[in-house]
Amino acid sequence: MNIDFEKFAKYSKPGPRYTSYPTAPEFDDSFDDTTYEKELLSQDKKRPLSLYFHLPFCRSACYFCGCNVVYTSKDEKKVRYIDYLEKELNILVKYLDTSREVIQLHFGGGTPTFFDAKQLQKIISLIKNKFKNFSKNAEISCEIDPRYLTQGQLDVLIENGFNRISFGVQDFNHKVQEAVHRIQPYEVTQNTVDMARKADITSINMDLIYGLPYQTLDTFKDTLKKALTLNPDRFAIFNYAHVPWMKKTMRKIDETTLPEPSVKLEILKYTIDFLTSNGYKMIGMDHFAKPEDELFLAIQKGELHRNFQGYTTKGGADLIGIGLTSIGEGISHYVQNHKDMKKYEKAIEEGKLPVQRGIKLNTDDIIRKSVIMELMANFRLDIKRIEKEFGINFKEYFKDAIEGLKEFEKEDLLSIDDDFIKVSYTGSMLVRNIAMPFDAYLKKIPPEKRKFSKTV
Repeated sequence: MNIDFEKFAKYSKPGPRYTSYPTAPEFDDSFDDTTYEKELLSQDKKRPLSLYFHLPFCRSACYFCGCNVVYTSKDEKKVRYIDYLEKELNILVKYLDTSREVIQLHFGGGTPTFFDAKQLQKIISLIKNKFKNFSKNAEISCEIDPRYLTQGQLDVLIENGFNRISFGVQDFNHKVQEAVHRIQPYEVTQNTVDMARKADITSINMDLIYGLPYQTLDTFKDTLKKALTLNPDRFAIFNYAHVPWMKKTMRKIDETTLPEPSVKLEILKYTIDFLTSNGYKMIGMDHFAKPEDELFLAIQKGELHRNFQGYTTKGGADLIGIGLTSIGEGISHYVQNHKDMKKYEKAIEEGKLPVQRGIKLNTDDIIRKSVIMELMANFRLDIKRIEKEFGINFKEYFKDAIEGLKEFEKEDLLSIDDDFIKVSYTGSMLVRNIAMPFDAYLKKIPPEKRKFSKTV
């Protein structure tokens, strides 16, 4: 399909990624540990659980990284962190019914495999000691830095039911790797992918980033060609979010070496053409999957969901975030743990859940969240379903938002009728922009003061 990439350029503006609504800048510290306790105690015990554990340590900084990371080479810091994870779990189970079914477990970082095999086993044992009701079809996944994976670590993951691995690659070009402070030869990634395949991991994802220093269309073509030889089940190919005002390590990147928007658009166009011609289907703004992958099957059925881990088929669950800076989500709240290790430890020592901030959602938040997340996940919105679920007249309630969508409709990026808003193939790559008119908080921020990454 031909895509008019000229349309993309004018929509390149700061905007949320909508991993949540309301978005993280709206979280505040009036939502504290006692607020969170009440939320946990009032949760519907029939709803399943999704568990996220943040394992924050890395040996050194990757300059492109926007994650919350602690840099260390000291093993005692990891041992100490495991002790505090155990203490946090002991506090959490006072308020959370751990007999609820667990349908998702994810280890993120940082570098989860910076913990050795025995340390990983201890963390998993702590989890399974508290949460015993794992679904037979649970998605159990781990982010992997191919530079840090041993057979012993992989054996621990396999023995404990991990069935999905996400490999961080970003780019195979040596000059690009030098500029972002992450030297990772192709052979290192190839070896770890081979290990995972031999261990019968059923789903392998590979992360790439375009928009990094010194990238050109030709260098990224080579990266894609090499990545394809590893035959991942999914690709996540992200537009680099340069936010040096938030992440100090990004200040080490020479901005004059970043590719121009026109080059990024060429890379994006080539990536879509290359992967779709090699058997992958595009899912939303940054994911590709093989046709038999459950992500692609879910989007065809309109059953894809979006949370802080990205796109998922596991909807209808309460997300419990454990560990430094982890984020949790319920029907009517978001909550985030402390980002500062000393504050995280201090709260736990005082017998408190280590909550730094969060937000309690009002009725309008919940309605807008449902709309934005359905658009972000499935690129269509069932207007009648929203009206029935929330008892509203959609076009009256969202009069301003619909007015804001008219320019997208004129550009054939979406269509609106009495029953559906349908995002076009091209529009799906601008879905962040399309969601923005529904964001009540964004309207209060002048465009020049919006501190978000660019949508394109």
